[in-house]
Amino acid sequence: MIDLKSLREDPDVARASQRARGADPELVDRVLDADESRRALLAAFENQRAEQKVISKSVGKASPEERPAVLAKAKAFAEQVKSAETEANEAQAHLDALLATLPNLVLDGVPPGGEDDYVVLRTEGTPRDFAAEGFTPADHLDLGQRLGAIDTERGAKVSGARFYYLTGVGAQLELALLNAAIAKATSAGFTPVITPTLVKPEIMAGTGFLGEHADEIYHLPADDLYLVGTSEVALAGYHSGEILDLSAGPKRYAGWSACYRREAGSYGKDTRGIIRVHQFHKVEMFSYVRIEDAAAEHERLLAWEEEMLALVELPYRVIDTAAGDLGTSAARKYDCEAWLPTQERYLELTSTSNCTTYQARRLGIRERTESGNRPVATLNGTLGTTRWIVALLENHQLPDGSVRVPEGLRPFLGGREVLEPVAS
Repeated sequence: MIDLKSLREDPDVARASQRARGADPELVDRVLDADESRRALLAAFENQRAEQKVISKSVGKASPEERPAVLAKAKAFAEQVKSAETEANEAQAHLDALLATLPNLVLDGVPPGGEDDYVVLRTEGTPRDFAAEGFTPADHLDLGQRLGAIDTERGAKVSGARFYYLTGVGAQLELALLNAAIAKATSAGFTPVITPTLVKPEIMAGTGFLGEHADEIYHLPADDLYLVGTSEVALAGYHSGEILDLSAGPKRYAGWSACYRREAGSYGKDTRGIIRVHQFHKVEMFSYVRIEDAAAEHERLLAWEEEMLALVELPYRVIDTAAGDLGTSAARKYDCEAWLPTQERYLELTSTSNCTTYQARRLGIRERTESGNRPVATLNGTLGTTRWIVALLENHQLPDGSVRVPEGLRPFLGGREVLEPVAS
């Protein structure tokens, strides 16, 4: 949620943010109009309520002859006050609804435009030249099937399209990646957390996921609960309604959870294998920080993500995501994309977002300071997901269909150096 006071003082910042996102700048004016109406109706209600109190006091002072008339007047005025209160409450609800649709304000320097208008900040590592090595690389599904690691046919049989089984070394590889991510997070001072994967509507809405991307989320109507698409949701809700002490530094959590996404609108995209699926596992970093520390924390989260990519020896690039491709709650987002040899393109493996105070305002999360309580900033970043298996298999494959285990991952696979194909 946007700070309404700041919005009143400098609405042009919000209008510019909306234009950078490719969104409607007039939404800002509708919010301001609704705020003005709400304040006027609230003032009218408070004035009438004050007058009502005066009339109510006069009842006791009235003579027996005057009392019926005074009582009638008090009763009539009470109805007016009740009506004024209803109007003020309705105006507040209208304002809240409009504010909920206004996305976070993008930070200075974020590229304007849509999905294809990102800026490449740097490229790390060199993709392998498979032609020079004398063989054509297989894609991750072919490799996974040879290794006895990925079974999409039975996944579809049991659950439908975009579901799968990870079996044998596939299951071990996912656990190795996620355990390596937890080890990285723990060494950086994060508290590991196994989070709930079902959350209440107010938590899902508070993180900004029930806006334009609500169709991506699984909802259980009988229980009115949502399946999370990232443990960011549960971690953001962890301190909802609380006042935090950040005097000793950020509060950092690393959430391990299953994640669920409907993939609405992605028909025909990455349907082969396990690139774009309905269920996966992920380790997500989440930080609560002071407002002025948010930008530096964002850079730290990105650095930890890059350390994980270096651990598994993947060539990648870092992009500064364009404003129109940001989620509702993000003010800036960096993605790390690994090279995918068989498709000759970069594939997103990690994202890290600075959500400034947007989520904290919606969830009522504040910090205690010498000058009073104020909202905190929240940030998130991916340290490992099931999707990493795709890039790992393709980039580290050998001519015989086996796959070399990156040295940094070997301790999490019992020291195994090579994943060998299984007999068919």
